[in-house]
Amino acid sequence: MLELDSLPALDRPVLLAAFEGWNDAGEAASSVITHLAESWGARQIAEIDPEDYYDFQVTRPRVERDDEGRKIIWPTTRISVARLDSGRDVVLLHGIEPNMRWRGFCRELTDYLARLGVRSAVLLGALLADAPHTRPVPVSGSGGGSAFGDDPTLEPSSYEGPTGILGVLQDRLEAGGVETVALWAQVPHYVSSPPNPKATLALLRRVEDLLDLAVPLGELPEQSRAWEEGVNELAEQDSEVADYVRTLEEAKDATELPEATGESIAREFERYLRRRGMEPPV
Repeated sequence: MLELDSLPALDRPVLLAAFEGWNDAGEAASSVITHLAESWGARQIAEIDPEDYYDFQVTRPRVERDDEGRKIIWPTTRISVARLDSGRDVVLLHGIEPNMRWRGFCRELTDYLARLGVRSAVLLGALLADAPHTRPVPVSGSGGGSAFGDDPTLEPSSYEGPTGILGVLQDRLEAGGVETVALWAQVPHYVSSPPNPKATLALLRRVEDLLDLAVPLGELPEQSRAWEEGVNELAEQDSEVADYVRTLEEAKDATELPEATGESIAREFERYLRRRGMEPPV
């Protein structure tokens, strides 16, 4: 681990992590970390030395230029810290799925996170699914622990099959006693090109609920509406795509309860109050 700053003393730090690549359909999950780092003014404190974990012929470095001239940006995983107004610290991990030595990679990460005092973590992912773009983005949650309260939406994961670096890191964190939740947004497979601000917004709102804190949304709500309108226009130009979207909508509406339940309305009201510095009623 390359430490870029002295190891800070953190207050009840919680980890928010996402990796570009297989775990990040539409770049919805990694965009959460980018958005929060900018909104909270996070400062980078460390990064993984990429030499042992990345195949640079597969994940190539980039050339960039700034006022100081030309520089090489290496693919790697970076760790930043943001201190919230409440005094609590959030550790933000923005990674690129490594090409090799995943166990050593996760061991190096978790050892460093333990030095920071991280005892709870939220891992963010996004996957391609048969989800219509016109409906609320489904976000599933698994894991839990006392750090996340009694959240009835969190269930033990029943998934079996191939996994990415997010699943391996979750296993390593839990083995080290870190309470961990994994949130996965479903991105429509027929419109998978990044960015997907609607899925990013859905993940942010689940983070807000899970951690009971006000998350700055910035222009994401407007970008989400513009994205959906843009996809609507594209679908209208192709009758086959329009028919397919209607089929997905009918299937979705037939199998799920309406969103406007008393519980969902209450959550939206609590978000509204928190963003304005007001306490929700008890």
